[in-house]
Amino acid sequence: METTYPAVEEHGLIGDLQTAALISKDGTIDWFCAPRFDSPSVFAALLDRRRGGHFQLSPDGVEYTSKQLYLPGTPILITRFHSADGVGELVDFMPVTGEQATDQHRLIRLVRMVRGSMRFRFDCRPRFNYGRDPYELEVHPEGDVFRSSTLSLTLTPFKNAERLVDTGAIRRDAEGVCVRYELHAGDIGGVVLETACPHAPRALSIEQACELLAETRDHWRRWIGRSTYTGRWREMVERSAMTLKLMTYAPTGALVAAPTAGLPEQIGGPRNWDYRYTWIRDASFSVHALLRLGFTDEAQKYLRWLDARIRDARDGDVPLQIMYRIDGSPDLPEEVLGHLEGYRGSAPVRIGNGAAGQLQLDIYGEALLALDLASRNGLFVSYEAWRKTAALMDWLCDHWNQPEDGIWETRSGRQDFTYGRLMAWVALDRAIRLAKRHGRPGDTARWTSERNAVYEQVMTRGFHPGRGAFVQHYGSDILDASLLAMPGLGFISPTDPMWQSTLHAMDGDLVSDSLVYRYDPKASPDGLAGSEGTFSMCTFWYVQALAQSGRLDDARLTFEKMLTYSTPLGLYSEEISPNGEQIGNFPQAFSHLSLISTADHLNDLLDRER
Repeated sequence: METTYPAVEEHGLIGDLQTAALISKDGTIDWFCAPRFDSPSVFAALLDRRRGGHFQLSPDGVEYTSKQLYLPGTPILITRFHSADGVGELVDFMPVTGEQATDQHRLIRLVRMVRGSMRFRFDCRPRFNYGRDPYELEVHPEGDVFRSSTLSLTLTPFKNAERLVDTGAIRRDAEGVCVRYELHAGDIGGVVLETACPHAPRALSIEQACELLAETRDHWRRWIGRSTYTGRWREMVERSAMTLKLMTYAPTGALVAAPTAGLPEQIGGPRNWDYRYTWIRDASFSVHALLRLGFTDEAQKYLRWLDARIRDARDGDVPLQIMYRIDGSPDLPEEVLGHLEGYRGSAPVRIGNGAAGQLQLDIYGEALLALDLASRNGLFVSYEAWRKTAALMDWLCDHWNQPEDGIWETRSGRQDFTYGRLMAWVALDRAIRLAKRHGRPGDTARWTSERNAVYEQVMTRGFHPGRGAFVQHYGSDILDASLLAMPGLGFISPTDPMWQSTLHAMDGDLVSDSLVYRYDPKASPDGLAGSEGTFSMCTFWYVQALAQSGRLDDARLTFEKMLTYSTPLGLYSEEISPNGEQIGNFPQAFSHLSLISTADHLNDLLDRER
């Protein structure tokens, strides 16, 4: 079973700023949801090779090797096939959609023979709604239409490519459409996939396809050309920026945590979640990373999304959800897709996310971090959002001192998590700064009193004298990598003996050859079976903590090691397994946000040292 699944890292990401697709090294679209990131899948072979659906375009009947790269300065994916008889290239891209939400999305697959000759085959087998909805196949003069009850998919070969197709080499059946053809040096062929096409299939000419390719290339190069980053690791930073942009829903500016669902944190285990939503927590990291690179417009748009969520905050025990759909909807009911076997047998496959309604106190700190950073860069929330923010701080004064579910969304019961208290301190501290800096109304006297009470509690109850370290939650001796953020948030000096001993304890307990585990599930049961890999985001946080604590050489070496764990395309999933494989949903926004912030921060410190 396992051998039929390509490794997660053997995929490239393309997108049009409303949805995205993952394409493997053998030219297979293994994951594609439409019309949005959080819509049901059309291709989901990543979660079930037989039932999920796929679109493979690869050499036929010949041994070959393949490699992938991005066209420089773009997310246009090139897959190169090498055989004894020739070299062919598959170019995959999605023309960028506008900022108006649409059901129409095009995925263009262009094949060209560089030298020699090669036989190719494309095999299109859509499986709508996670493989649950049947479809009818309509045959038209210029293409085919797969039509389900909720979505249609049009498959159109390029014009004037008939001579490339063998007579009788087109097969249409209940499985899908399969076409075989021969390419010789200089030949160009290809196909267009389009969702919700409002008319009968109309074939593109090769010239039109190449024009769309040039327009897409120019769009992305103009965009990345706005980056102000000129430091070390520029190539990795810019690739991370483009990856984040690909995961941003243009109509609202919301960033999904990942474009995938169900990819496991442990192969064969149950830690499989749906990450196609927008976390409040991502706001501070996104605004910080985007502003550091000079992408003010993107930061402003994400801030507007956060502004709307704050204005919509409810009264009650959990005023802000920890995550929302990309359009701001709070409805994310969790469902198990029992008919899908899961990636390499990792079941259950879940869609929706039941953690949405958890109480996680840290999100208020992360939201206020974003507002504070934005205001220092000339970006502000609305009057109504500030009024609601002040009310949220009053709520936090009443509710910070209670057990909660924590940043890692554990399902084993609430605890007095130290990180949650730390971020409650951050929320109140930044709210006070904002109110004083801009003369905003708010009960700053009360906020100050409660902020100080949080600080004293964390310093006395969050620190375990026997371990010589700040711990995951009160009354435990378990370490937690989320606390690597403490000095960077200004809560404690990086030279304070209490922090130095905490970092030393983490060196021994959470770090394995420079990679960082978020915590030990065996020592701190989280309500789920199995183990997990190291968290890429935590490793980047560790680099920053090392640098801030005066261990600059260790920080740089750890960072350079971490860069070697990226995929050949410069992508990171959520975690890295003990054997170095990417695991968890892919690519992961948090990993790339942390890479950008860490590279920028470390670059500044190295320049100062010089």
